[in-house]
Amino acid sequence: MAGLKVVFAGTPEFAAVALQALLAAGYEVPLVLTQPDRPAGRGMKLQASPVKQLALQHGIAVSQPMSLKLDGKYPDDAAAARAALLEAGADVMVVAAYGLILPQWTLELPRLGCLNIHASLLPRWRGAAPIHRAIEAGDLETGITIMQMDQGLDTGDMLLVEKLAISDTDTTASLHDQLAELGGTMIVAALQQAQAGALTRQPQPAEGVNYAHKIEKAEALIDWSLDAATLARRVRAFNPFPGAVTSWQGESLKVWTACAEGDEAASVDLPAGHVRSADADGVRVQTGAGVLRLTELQRAGGKRLAAADFLRGVALEAGARLEHAQS
Repeated sequence: MAGLKVVFAGTPEFAAVALQALLAAGYEVPLVLTQPDRPAGRGMKLQASPVKQLALQHGIAVSQPMSLKLDGKYPDDAAAARAALLEAGADVMVVAAYGLILPQWTLELPRLGCLNIHASLLPRWRGAAPIHRAIEAGDLETGITIMQMDQGLDTGDMLLVEKLAISDTDTTASLHDQLAELGGTMIVAALQQAQAGALTRQPQPAEGVNYAHKIEKAEALIDWSLDAATLARRVRAFNPFPGAVTSWQGESLKVWTACAEGDEAASVDLPAGHVRSADADGVRVQTGAGVLRLTELQRAGGKRLAAADFLRGVALEAGARLEHAQS
């Protein structure tokens, strides 16, 4: 595509989907910035990010600085990245889940600045985990905001916004995939509008700001004193990471799917965390208010199994006590 030359900065699969959309639309991408290779898998071997893997497949130059701060802890890395960016001579930088702070020199370097693909309806969820937090909070909708980046944390002017409904069965995994596709479509549209001089900037509203804190592993631990509806949302929000974890007879159990069942004001004759019944339809557990029916579970080292299959190997029966697992 004649016109804009695009530098891309991103790391995980969410970002790789957007890069693929830009390449499919014909944009020239002379350089990709992504996080350094990280140890992963059972062997903890260094593994390239999804964005790096895609870039290498297309013969695109890759820069992996530890930091972009010229006066920071890794000034040589930052200086090398700056040189690569200057050589690329891009008109615009597209950023999606990159993972590094962009200093002012980076924001000002491309002629059209830096455009960010953010997975929320700003300013509803700024920060690291907007998809998880939207599900956890019970939001009925989310979406993608294409934003003109500034030095604040997801505070820049909005360029394009599109909503996406959140169903009562969506998990972070399913919503991630929908939003990644939407983000790829929207960034292509934004660049087309930028080429035509038709992009308009709208400041974010001052009200309704929420910060989507990074997901911590400790949040996986199920607190059975909470109500069933809250726990059901958390199970969905923490699927696939970090999962929802409980403990039975000292063994850690992961809960992958669950639903709130019945009247929250009813069924309080058992203490929270005790199993009311267990059959092929699920394991029904008393919570602080209402019953949570667990429908997909996993033993440590085992496979994810539907309740019927899980119960064939685990004698989880009425009256059993599920406890707060150790982190």
